Amino acid sequence: MKLVVFGLSVSSSWGNGHATLWRGLIKALRALGHSVVFFERDVPYYAAHRDLAELPGGRLVLYPEWSSVRSLVRAELADADVAVVTSYCPDGVAAAAAIDTPALRVFYDLDTPMTLDRLRAGLPVPYIGPSGLADFDLVLSYTGGAALDAMRDLLGARRVAPLYGSVDPDVHYPVSAVERYRADLSYLGTYAEDRQQALVTLLVEPARRLPAHRFLIGGAQYPVGFPWTDNIYFVRHLPPAEHSAFYSSSRLTLNVTRAPMADMGYCPSGRLFEAAACGAPVLSDAWPGLDEFFTPGSEILVARTSDESIEATGTDDAELGRIGRAARERALTDHTAVRRAGELVALLEGALAVEA
Repeated sequence: MKLVVFGLSVSSSWGNGHATLWRGLIKALRALGHSVVFFERDVPYYAAHRDLAELPGGRLVLYPEWSSVRSLVRAELADADVAVVTSYCPDGVAAAAAIDTPALRVFYDLDTPMTLDRLRAGLPVPYIGPSGLADFDLVLSYTGGAALDAMRDLLGARRVAPLYGSVDPDVHYPVSAVERYRADLSYLGTYAEDRQQALVTLLVEPARRLPAHRFLIGGAQYPVGFPWTDNIYFVRHLPPAEHSAFYSSSRLTLNVTRAPMADMGYCPSGRLFEAAACGAPVLSDAWPGLDEFFTPGSEILVARTSDESIEATGTDDAELGRIGRAARERALTDHTAVRRAGELVALLEGALAVEA
């Protein structure tokens, strides 16, 4: 199959979880014999922090504005089997309107809880047109559970299926510890206001109460007013190539889910799978459906309060090592990009058979 994707960004992972996911999926799809063309608007924000210039196993088309690429879009769609528009694509509405070929029309919402939150609040969703999702043959959601029904009810989606995050084990794997990333508890993630309270509860407050312990945060966009303590160290944005060292250097690493995702549930972050693939013991916030991805107590630790987070940091090294190994085994069995690419192909082939 030939897939043409209109997305947010695959060329820059700066403050953008879409890039890592698509890189793994495209690589796995290529290994399965499929081809991918990815259209990305070349915006200054991502251009300044670009960490991928060419797309291994696919073709990356960077364009300054939609009008400059219309003819190329038509040419690529002419022989495409599948056309995919994603959430937060800056030209999502125009791209959807341009799909006037027999290609299967697919929408992939990698931000379903935020999409639904905006709809329920009466706010515009700039990457979805006035007809909602009714014109798409297949709608994929990064979030499962009740979100799938909401996409039918609120956006008119006709056929909906979950396609969760994943990890490329060739990129994320156990490595030797690096001194600058050593920590008793670490956290890797872009700053988000709707993660702040959970981050304060599960990392900042434990740091205040455990002054002899070392805590580490890695990521971008942290504000000047963030409540740092003397024992919380900071590493500015890490490219994917550094993630394995970051996770492998911490006794325990924290997963914090954005509030809309945690409230809706069944929405594991890509960071969760990446940390697990590195064999890192993970402490996660609690949300519905977590046990569908990792088994609490044996493959992952869960905390709801500062006391529970502090208790988790006191877990002995042997037990943390066992949990990390179990998490890695689960990630490599159930949550790789190859596994998700296989699921995606099956969903696409099923939808193509129905539309034929």
